[in-house]
Amino acid sequence: MRALFRVLNPLLLMLLFGCYPSLTIGPQEGWQVYSSAQDADGRCLCTLVAPEQGLCSRDAKSRQLRQLLEKVQNMSQSIEVLNLRTQRDFQYVMKMENQMKGLRTKFRQIEADRKTLMTKGFQELKEKMDELQPLIPVLEQYKTDARLISQFKEEIRNLSAVLTGIQQEIGAYDYDELNQRVISLETRLRECMSKLTCGKLMKITGPVTIKTSGTRFGAWMTDPQASYRNNRVWYMDSYTNNKIVREYKSMSDFISGVESRTYNLPFKWAGTNHVVYNGSLYYNKYQSNIMVKYSFETGQILTQRALEYAGFHNVYPYTWGGFSDIDLMADELGLWAVYATNQNAGNVVISQLDPDTLEVLKTWNTEYSKRNAGESFMICGTLYITNSHLTGAKVYYSYSTKTSTYEYTDIPFHNQYFHISMLDYNARDRALYAWNNGHQVLFNVTLFHVIKTTDDS
Repeated sequence: MRALFRVLNPLLLMLLFGCYPSLTIGPQEGWQVYSSAQDADGRCLCTLVAPEQGLCSRDAKSRQLRQLLEKVQNMSQSIEVLNLRTQRDFQYVMKMENQMKGLRTKFRQIEADRKTLMTKGFQELKEKMDELQPLIPVLEQYKTDARLISQFKEEIRNLSAVLTGIQQEIGAYDYDELNQRVISLETRLRECMSKLTCGKLMKITGPVTIKTSGTRFGAWMTDPQASYRNNRVWYMDSYTNNKIVREYKSMSDFISGVESRTYNLPFKWAGTNHVVYNGSLYYNKYQSNIMVKYSFETGQILTQRALEYAGFHNVYPYTWGGFSDIDLMADELGLWAVYATNQNAGNVVISQLDPDTLEVLKTWNTEYSKRNAGESFMICGTLYITNSHLTGAKVYYSYSTKTSTYEYTDIPFHNQYFHISMLDYNARDRALYAWNNGHQVLFNVTLFHVIKTTDDS
């Protein structure tokens, strides 16, 4: 879920609500459930909520500053127009001033010699008056401009007072103090989440569309083992005939299309079910059941190993095909491979892998047909399988490696763009990364947790 809030850049807030079993506390309007938990006896509910998407996208003071900036810009444009008009009118008035001086001289002549006043003199006087006629609207415009200038002065005084107040309020916290507050908040969040043991999937919400790019099929991911300050994104377009992995330093760079690095893999990949785990890319080598571990740091293959008996090259793919026979994934418990074998009648097989050697540590055989699965992902050692990759898809089946038992579930989710070719869980972000018909999207997951107490540790 952190990835959802990090794409939109709000400050994640945390509220912990303690309650009794008989009391239901829901988030206030504008907030959504991030995760919830209770102890084994059901005596306490811990609910983590965060602002809905867009709620924190605009801070109140930032919005007010933006409105003030727009107002200042509008005033600046109006003053510029007023200035140009005033200069033009000033030149006209200067011209009229000379004419008025001439008119005054003419009146003095008339006053000095009334007896010589003739028709010709009246005609000259009338012509002078006609020349001054256009001055009337100019003077009227001056009156209007004077009122505008008075209004501008008043608005500037108001803006100055508001800006001063905002400056004083913002100035109350310097950068270092704000940074410490953010770090403290993140620490509190991690402390709360560390008390939540592995949970059961209860709900999938979203998606949030991060970007639209590439072909209908592909994969994109972040490293669940990376620190919270390391937000690199990796992008692998198409399910075959490609060896190019694109890296972005952050989610915002990914959205903007600003690549930081490009990797040319030694072998082409098959499918879209790759995973980045602890700085390395794990993928299925094209036209084989070989798993490859590739180091982004060294640009070299660290190890490769065949996944024994695993079908490949569309022998046991997901419902959408695309050489999706071998699905590599990671969760809170480590690295996994999901595939099918002839020995298990084409049903789903789960193997936990050693991240260093790719050796199979343990294997579980399920009774769910791999070809009937839309996609799958692991959360806390439980495999969740969707019944389709098309519209109407839902999480239909789950298998717990802890108890070696399965159950049929009914957890719907919104397949917004009608075709999912990649669906992987990220334990750090507590989110599902998906490639949805050429759209890179994120789903939020809600887990039912059991809180660890001091007595349990």
